[in-house]
Amino acid sequence: MNDLQVRLEAIIDNAIDGIITIDERGTIETINPAGVSLFGYHKSEVVGRNINMLMPEPYHSQHDGYMHNYKTTGERKIIGIGREVSAKRKDGSVFPCFLSVSEVLLENKRIFTGIIHDITPLKAAELGLRDYASKLEETNSSLQTLSKEHEKNLHRISELNQQLEQRVDLRTRELAGAVRALELTNQSLENQIIENKEVEEELRKREQLLMEANAKANELNELKSRFISMASHEFRTPLSTVLSSLSLLSRYHQMGDEEKYTRHTQKIKSAVANLTELLDYFLSVEKLEEGKVQLESEHFDFFQQINDQINDMREIVKSGQTIFFDTELTQLPVYMDHKIARTIVQNLLSNAIKYSTEAKPIRITLRADEQMVKLVVKDEGMGIPPDEQAKLFERFYRARNAGNIQGTGLGLNIIKKYIELMGGSITFESKLDKGTTFYVSIPINQI
Repeated sequence: MNDLQVRLEAIIDNAIDGIITIDERGTIETINPAGVSLFGYHKSEVVGRNINMLMPEPYHSQHDGYMHNYKTTGERKIIGIGREVSAKRKDGSVFPCFLSVSEVLLENKRIFTGIIHDITPLKAAELGLRDYASKLEETNSSLQTLSKEHEKNLHRISELNQQLEQRVDLRTRELAGAVRALELTNQSLENQIIENKEVEEELRKREQLLMEANAKANELNELKSRFISMASHEFRTPLSTVLSSLSLLSRYHQMGDEEKYTRHTQKIKSAVANLTELLDYFLSVEKLEEGKVQLESEHFDFFQQINDQINDMREIVKSGQTIFFDTELTQLPVYMDHKIARTIVQNLLSNAIKYSTEAKPIRITLRADEQMVKLVVKDEGMGIPPDEQAKLFERFYRARNAGNIQGTGLGLNIIKKYIELMGGSITFESKLDKGTTFYVSIPINQI
């Protein structure tokens, strides 16, 4: 298990929300510790059972019908949307929660991931606010009644002023006390209104945090799905080659067939090299993410480096493919990280070969001014679908038309970060079934 996968599992296991995965029959496959705590079950009590065990009626009875309807019609009622629902704990108690569901197709197997957030405190706060509003209405009604009685008393005092002079002073003091009580009540109401606004503001902040957490969870699920899909394919292919070749080596060695023995030995070496390259990609991603990559600049001839790489690449081009090198330069002295510069050119050229069919030309153009090296790599291959071009530099992303062509979805992500680390830029143009052109600009001197 590599470090990135360990991190993903650690994030899921330590998430504060319950995370459950089910198959297309509704059978629970995994549940994280937060989910176990939320529902009060032991993990072994839920894994392998139908998800409707965690639902109260009517959801309990309707869920299987909803799954069947979705598989036959594709109609979504909650997948990819999210909404408030009710859930049932082991002790039978029902609690409100916010449920978001995502769908992943992994090796022709449909997996649904649900994230459950307990909103019991939020609902309790809403109920408290409604009770408080009701009390405010009752208080306002009482104030109106007091005000009317006060007016009657004033009118009565005016009529009996001559006869009740001794009682006026007493009544006045009583009225002063009543006014003071009203002032205190008003001040209390104002304070409660301020507190109410603060509660509302806090609720809005928590709602925003919840939305951000859901977005991050969805992003994590998508990234995890891409990684699992890529790793299962890219590790399986070379490992299968190694296993099949090893099983044949002893047989050919005993038969004295050195040619086949050597060929299968070479296959093992090539498969191990592919695995090493894949692990190097993972290490490069980790170092870039953690800011551990430091430029090691040196003087070298950029023109000669590209010329050498083109000569090396001519050994692996497909039948009829030709690499054309267009430049007016005979040398290009630069001061930059030689290894990273070579990696950038290697990735762009190998992609052009990989995603072009036989007999298609590949063109690399080199120009320079006083400050920048300008490199263009153009192929006439399959191109990139327009609706997927915005995701081209994302980790583990591969266009849908790449099919079974070997690749990790990491190369372009890594070289883009390398180029930006060097103070440069990379852009591209692509048309489906017409080809792709990459434009790279890098400062000549990396000081």
